[in-house]
Amino acid sequence: MNNQIAEPPAIEDVLARTLARAIENSGRPKRDIASETGFHKDALLRVIRGTRSVTVDEALRLFAAAGVPARGTLFLALAGKEELAANWMHHEMGEFWDELVASMPGTLNDALQDKLNEVRPRWAVGTSKLVARLVSEHIDDIASRDLSLALGR
Repeated sequence: MNNQIAEPPAIEDVLARTLARAIENSGRPKRDIASETGFHKDALLRVIRGTRSVTVDEALRLFAAAGVPARGTLFLALAGKEELAANWMHHEMGEFWDELVASMPGTLNDALQDKLNEVRPRWAVGTSKLVARLVSEHIDDIASRDLSLALGR
């Protein structure tokens, strides 16, 4: 019986695959993306193939040039959620996630203030479920209001 724990994929490989998906599905020519981001076209092709690593700044520029919400996509990919990154990157969910990732730390800090030392890591999963449920209920509420407005006319 094999008791070895599978090694997680290398960050460089995950980033290369995620960037490749973003660029390939952007609808933009690679030469335009390369020019806009300061990459030589050959260097961009090496990034997509995974034979050239990129800095975080370069990855963010490439995601932005591909029309992808850069911070949220990068966060998902690096957090081991590569498929979600790919699925969300060209949809409004990706934009929502990008804004949530950017605003949540400051929002939590402001809301918790003196209670920061009382927060426990074990609460994170439950809190994420609560936030997801609130977002879902908010969407349902908006849909109900839109429907009632449409029927009321």
